[in-house]
Amino acid sequence: MVEPINISTSSHEHLTLLDLQLMVRATLESRFTDPVWISAEISEMKVNRSGHCYLNLVEKGKGEGAPRAEARGVIWKSTYANISRKFAEATGAQLSTGIGVLLRVVVTYHEVYGFSLQIVDIDASYTLGEVERRRRECIEQLQRDGVWDMNRELTLPRPTLRIAIVSSATAAGYQDFMNELRRTPYRFRTELFGSLMQGEMAEDSVIEALHHIAEREEEFDCVVIIRGGGSVSDLALFDSYRIASHIAQFPLPVITGIGHDKDTSVADLVAHTSCKTPTAVATLLCEMADMEMATLDEYSYKLRDMVLARLNNERLTLERSSSEIARQSVVVVNGMQHRLTNIEESITTLVRTLISGEEQRLKSHLMVVEQSNPEIILRRGFAIVRDADGCAVDIQNIEPGSDVSIEMAAGVIKANVKSKILR
Repeated sequence: MVEPINISTSSHEHLTLLDLQLMVRATLESRFTDPVWISAEISEMKVNRSGHCYLNLVEKGKGEGAPRAEARGVIWKSTYANISRKFAEATGAQLSTGIGVLLRVVVTYHEVYGFSLQIVDIDASYTLGEVERRRRECIEQLQRDGVWDMNRELTLPRPTLRIAIVSSATAAGYQDFMNELRRTPYRFRTELFGSLMQGEMAEDSVIEALHHIAEREEEFDCVVIIRGGGSVSDLALFDSYRIASHIAQFPLPVITGIGHDKDTSVADLVAHTSCKTPTAVATLLCEMADMEMATLDEYSYKLRDMVLARLNNERLTLERSSSEIARQSVVVVNGMQHRLTNIEESITTLVRTLISGEEQRLKSHLMVVEQSNPEIILRRGFAIVRDADGCAVDIQNIEPGSDVSIEMAAGVIKANVKSKILR
């Protein structure tokens, strides 16, 4: 229990501001005689020309809202080089804003500058643990949301040639990526959606770029997010829940190439495909194009072989058909010849029959004609009456007084009609 300090003052006997400040300083220095370890987050950091490092330390509330506590800190030039070197060796990153740190501090108070913390040491393992804790919480939240596998379940279009790129236009990683694509014979269509890749505005910038791509998703086959290597704090951007959640739920397959070989971010884990570097992403796209070309070549060879085989089969079929047609033609011709012979014989027989029948009819007609011969009729006792002109006449046409001749078998009688009696 800290004993309270009893100070008696009045309007007549008061303290000056300096007196109060000195008393506060004496009290703090008497209570904090040894350095203490504290955890905080660096919200601001500046190294001045003299080599001293000035920081602003905060402890944020729930949901990373308004700070619950805030204090100034300083690392004097005499210790800054050693502290920053140890931190970089342990974490692979430089001290920077936005990271959690465990610091050994001396509590100080100055009459003019007020309360501050003199930093004399830093435990880098805490920062690594803090990064890993945030990373683990992000992964668990994505899995609870049910979006962890969504982007990996998408199918990359074939071929993958229309590429939307999220990167900084001036980044070396972006230049490496484009140079690698230009070395290939394929006509990739790329469009850069420029984004910040570090700093306080980087998260919003990346998400904004993704929104712009989503509005035109039908124009692209996939999204490539690339960034070269950087510090742990720089690459922590891609352990952001917001960025990872957007990638996981993005309507197009996302390919990441973030950091170096040893770096794997949450964004890499939820992306459709993860490559170690921007150049590796370009190499992957080229290899996929190579595979498509190899597949097309294979199909072309198969198609050629199938066409040749079909042509050979059709040639054999034509040859067999030709032989069969020739054979069938001989059979048909022989059959037709035989049929013509039969028809000829039938026609001959029919003609003969017809001729024979007509001959019989003619004979019959001749007999009738012969039977009608006037000479034969006259020999039967008949006579033919002719008028003066020699034409045979009927009794109806003979008038009394007319001269007629009566022809009989034995001769002709010339007579004059006296009268006629009709029956």
